[in-house]
Amino acid sequence: MRMGNQRASSNVEDRRGRGPGGGGGGKMGIIGLIVVLIGAYYGYDLIGLVGGGGALNPPTQQQAVQSSAQEEQLAQFASQILATTEDAWGSYFQSRGQRYVAPKMVLYRGSTPTACGTGQSAMGPFYCPADQKVYLDLSFYDDMRHKLGADGDAAFAYVIAHEVGHHVQHLSGTLEQVHRAQQRVGKAQANQLSVRLELQADCLAGVWANRAQARNLFEAGDLEEAFNAAEAVGDDRLQKRSQGYAVPDSFTHGTSAQRLEWFRRGLHTGDPERCDTFAS
Repeated sequence: MRMGNQRASSNVEDRRGRGPGGGGGGKMGIIGLIVVLIGAYYGYDLIGLVGGGGALNPPTQQQAVQSSAQEEQLAQFASQILATTEDAWGSYFQSRGQRYVAPKMVLYRGSTPTACGTGQSAMGPFYCPADQKVYLDLSFYDDMRHKLGADGDAAFAYVIAHEVGHHVQHLSGTLEQVHRAQQRVGKAQANQLSVRLELQADCLAGVWANRAQARNLFEAGDLEEAFNAAEAVGDDRLQKRSQGYAVPDSFTHGTSAQRLEWFRRGLHTGDPERCDTFAS
């Protein structure tokens, strides 16, 4: 991606040099931990965590690690991508007579306290609505390349844009509405609601991509990288990779085809109003 002259966001909190202690841990927040993309790959039962189901496992002690040149480049890139989401959603909210309150991005290693409980890098990137922060361990970039077959900077940008999509859902009230609906239904139906929530975040990531494309930020092959990333994290593909077969009733994020379809819809229309997965 063409990010050389793009500004970096000031909404970045770098915890990579800290230990796992500090405030913000404990029980899950009112809406709970919205973990995306990779939770099913590592076997977490995320639905059970939403809505105060208890604290996550306590963090292990972190060791001081010196940042590599690649990691610092990724940190800069993540900050620049966050800034492009601020521009895209700031402009959209302004066009509707509203003010966009941007999320903070927390960079960490291993584990970190959040207002939703203890976040761990094994979960992949996630958004916590209780503190309106996106949490990102930069080692996920290597996981995408080596474990998921989703390489490239545009693939990583898609991940960040998806997380910011959850923040947009929080601002609109969608996250809380879905959480309340999940509490009234069984697990299979709650999973279906989760799928619709995640597919909408994919579509909102596509809306960001539409704006990025208009700014000429994509180079040749970048969109294909993002498409590949969306497909790589489909529930069907992740489950087949981990256990050899897929169980549709347990899907929480959508199939590879669905994730790609909704990301493409946001990209092609550039209209968040076309991202209503709940009416689809």
